[in-house]
Amino acid sequence: MIHLFKKTCILALLFTSCSSNNNNTDSTPIVDNQNTISAIEFIDEFVIPVQEINGVPIGGLSGIDYHNNKWYLICDTSVPPIRYYEADIAYTKDGFSNVAINTMVEIKDETGAPLETGIVDPEAIRFDTVSGTILYTSEGSIVNNIDPALLEISTNGNQIKSYTLPDNFKANNSDDTKGPRHNGVLEGLSLSYNTEGYWVSFELPLTEDGPEPTTVDTQSPVRITYFDKTSATAQRQFAYELDPVAREATLGTTFEVNGLVEIIEYDENKFLTLERSFASGYLDGGNNVKIYKVDATNATNTLTTETLTSTTVVQAEKTLLFDFETIRSQLTNNTVDNLEGITFGPKLADGSRTIVVISDNNFNSFLPQLNQLIAFKVIP
Repeated sequence: MIHLFKKTCILALLFTSCSSNNNNTDSTPIVDNQNTISAIEFIDEFVIPVQEINGVPIGGLSGIDYHNNKWYLICDTSVPPIRYYEADIAYTKDGFSNVAINTMVEIKDETGAPLETGIVDPEAIRFDTVSGTILYTSEGSIVNNIDPALLEISTNGNQIKSYTLPDNFKANNSDDTKGPRHNGVLEGLSLSYNTEGYWVSFELPLTEDGPEPTTVDTQSPVRITYFDKTSATAQRQFAYELDPVAREATLGTTFEVNGLVEIIEYDENKFLTLERSFASGYLDGGNNVKIYKVDATNATNTLTTETLTSTTVVQAEKTLLFDFETIRSQLTNNTVDNLEGITFGPKLADGSRTIVVISDNNFNSFLPQLNQLIAFKVIP
């Protein structure tokens, strides 16, 4: 994977050179009339080259959000500096015209002190359009008995609030028959449609709720939970069924997984979900990614349900919106990379809404990977 971006501007645009004007007639966040989505159309891909800010590498981009012409990207690292980035990203119906990651904000605790190694493992980020603050999720470290977390910070990175998690969300090394799985916890985050709270989603089922997905169809539901801002506690929850793993691991390897990696509530009880399957041993990266439309209107409130194996639990309904296999041949190296973040972006000049998806390159810890941005037009 040598060539690092397909088209648009030269490398210098990653810093300042290209215009940040995306030629939109309305570049405000998508708030009104966002409840009709029938399809999405591929616009363009951009791969962010390897670079640093103040000697700190840019990578691990596991979450993305957009508000008022500014983009927010969370870095998936448990090693200081724990951080998020502010970026300028611009595109038209014809493709990306500018991508510049120009600011790094260190995330701190409630005293303003830098976070120590292993305290958090950030996964998702959202800008709260009402409070002007930022929310992020942490997977914690289940094997090290560090709880996951939903945390609110100021735009300068200082912690404001920690939300109270249900007991079954917490690390529990004393009982391997229940509780969250390591590296499969709070992966997704969304501001609620009514802006009064937040939704968070597990990547993998709780141990008591079912097995991890395999290539054989299993009953593997994950929990998506609503937290109220005022009480800072969970108020509602529903079950979402994961797909099987898309393909078997190959070349003598054995690792396979499928999980829910991001959510957006775009209308009351209606969501977009980003679901990613991975199998090791593939030259194309081994990822198969889909976007679903989800309707939780009639789903059971499972907040007090001990296990989702009950036949009386009504799960949310899901409908395939987009399969990234349909654009694989148009992407760099035919690679659908480790896509983990999704957000609504600014409107195009014709008034159409847009969606941007971002990948986490894992700092190339396992094999060469891409910090990949993919933009779509929303068809109502």
